[in-house]
Amino acid sequence: MSWRLASRLSVITLALVVVILITVIQHNRATPSTPSNSSVGSTSTSASGLQGTDLNGTPAPNFQLTDQYGKTVSLAQFRGKPVVLTFLYTHCPDVCPLTAEHLHTTLQQLGSDAKNVAILAVSTDPKRDDTAAAMRFSTEHNMQNYWHFLTGTQQQLSPIWSSYSIYAQQQQQQVNHSTALFVIDKKGHERVYMGDDFEPGQMTSNLKQLLKEN
Repeated sequence: MSWRLASRLSVITLALVVVILITVIQHNRATPSTPSNSSVGSTSTSASGLQGTDLNGTPAPNFQLTDQYGKTVSLAQFRGKPVVLTFLYTHCPDVCPLTAEHLHTTLQQLGSDAKNVAILAVSTDPKRDDTAAAMRFSTEHNMQNYWHFLTGTQQQLSPIWSSYSIYAQQQQQQVNHSTALFVIDKKGHERVYMGDDFEPGQMTSNLKQLLKEN
């Protein structure tokens, strides 16, 4: 094969590749993308109309811990109110503060209905999270009077993490843990799961709907 023929074949091959690439790109632009499973948690809608991943009304496991005021708090004591249950730690540099801020915005959006819901944040860092740390974190995010930041020992917290399928592992100065918000109805049933990418408006909508239920 002469070099001229080889050169011509190379040019033709390159042109074909360019045509194929243009066709693929145009097809992708014309076809709507489908969200992956990892992004469905906060944006999907359950059968009941709540936003998040449907948890089928599973009874929420009860627990008892100490909040930022040193008071003993249990999940069961909030029967009759919708509850948002999340898992945070006070030294978290990014996700946890944002979650706290979004929950504060949610309460603001609820207005007078805010007093009829409960928010519980369970620590994932028993080594550093104590009553003082919980109060400091709560105050920094204007939540000291609006939620219960619950702390305890490793022995107290581990069974709670397990019962809600939460992973929590200390890694140097940070804690690698699951980011989750469980929305629980007035009867103590888990209704939907929401990821840390939830929007306050979504949570507000869910809580307003649960407030209307018997």
